[in-house]
Amino acid sequence: MNICVIGTGYVGLVTGVVFADLGNDVVCVDKLVAKVDGLNKGIMPIYEPGLEEMVARNVADGRLKFTTDLAESVSKSEIIFIAVGTPPREDGSTDLAYVEDAAKGIARALNSYKVIVNKSTVPVGTGNFVREVIETNKRRSVDFDVVSNPEFLREGSAITDTLVPDRIVIGAPNRIVAMRLLELYAPLERPMIITDVASAEMIKYASNAFLATKISFANAIANICEAAGADVNQVVKGMGLDNRIGQAFLSAGIGYGGSCFPKDTRSLLHTAQSYGYEFPLLDATIATNEDQPKRFIKKIHAVMGENLKGKTVGVLGLAFKPNTDDMREAKSLDIIGDLLETGAKVRAYDPIAIENTRSTFPDITYCGNAYEVAAGADALIVVTEWNEFKLLNMERLKSVMADPIIFDGRNIYNTDRMRQLGFQYFAVGRGSAVGSQIPNTVGVREFRFVRAEDAVGV
Repeated sequence: MNICVIGTGYVGLVTGVVFADLGNDVVCVDKLVAKVDGLNKGIMPIYEPGLEEMVARNVADGRLKFTTDLAESVSKSEIIFIAVGTPPREDGSTDLAYVEDAAKGIARALNSYKVIVNKSTVPVGTGNFVREVIETNKRRSVDFDVVSNPEFLREGSAITDTLVPDRIVIGAPNRIVAMRLLELYAPLERPMIITDVASAEMIKYASNAFLATKISFANAIANICEAAGADVNQVVKGMGLDNRIGQAFLSAGIGYGGSCFPKDTRSLLHTAQSYGYEFPLLDATIATNEDQPKRFIKKIHAVMGENLKGKTVGVLGLAFKPNTDDMREAKSLDIIGDLLETGAKVRAYDPIAIENTRSTFPDITYCGNAYEVAAGADALIVVTEWNEFKLLNMERLKSVMADPIIFDGRNIYNTDRMRQLGFQYFAVGRGSAVGSQIPNTVGVREFRFVRAEDAVGV
């Protein structure tokens, strides 16, 4: 098929390259000249594992092109994906200006029947909005249909999530249109669900809001565990083994960030309120997430003092999650901002996201690895759970620190081992909070399941 993808961010670029890899002819359109020029030279605007190689392969094979010419791209395509940004407004509602701009461009270039697919995350009712914009602005009497096909990509595994999705959701006005999308996705051989357009739009928001709620629930439980001397890692492990709950998105820490969960939860809350429903559960989810980094920062000051002037603090991890360079709503921004405000000297390292952080914090010291960050540091703060941080030589780390204090915002280390090595170790929800009322004197053991006949001596 001939496909046009409008927008070359995470969603648009990954969508375009995967469809090209499946044998389609794809043109990706963006109005930013520098971005398109970079892509044509093989320079990726984002970091995503495997993306650069896949783009290069499909460009070389002639199946993938990048351009700023929207009109020509639309006129030559059968299916047009809108994958532009949908940023939040101050009140939490979604700004559809880029979607509207794309729809107007499509309308002006319509020369034959097209299927227009909303791939961007948009509020319920956007399908009708796009149809109205195109109807109002089209220059020829040609028919078209608008479909909702929400993405469920995770940054850091976006290509895998596109090639092997849990499900493909197609919200279409009729079955004939749905079959066009079914044909496009058929090579993936994945479960597909066909709904009306509004339901497909709601599925995306409901999914993200539910996952965000799981994270905030785990963090709320962690706060209780911390006060009571329990270990949240063991608690959520016990919870997650219940098939009705599952272990995904139950890791306690300093809260969710990124381009999706914060924006989408606020947008769904705004949508609910616009229909007269206050949605207290989602309101609490958002409030818990906003409070979590504040609690962590308070813990740092409870140990190190309110005034950190003259202290050197190392920060391990800057991106909002591993395997991405995305700094949107990253918790490192809150933590580094507080450290600087209270007088600390900050040293930081992230495998990918240093350049994206430099524009916000140009004056902190950026290092080449974790050991360089730790050199002379009065404390280390783990913000992003990169695998390389899990595998550090802790004896070496301790030997170069001025004071062996670690604040672990992602619970990646073993509490007992860290304390045996001589660290002052403060995690999230693991009975290590300063001022815990009940000390965790018993400890938590992990037991093996054994057969009855092998139980002797266990």
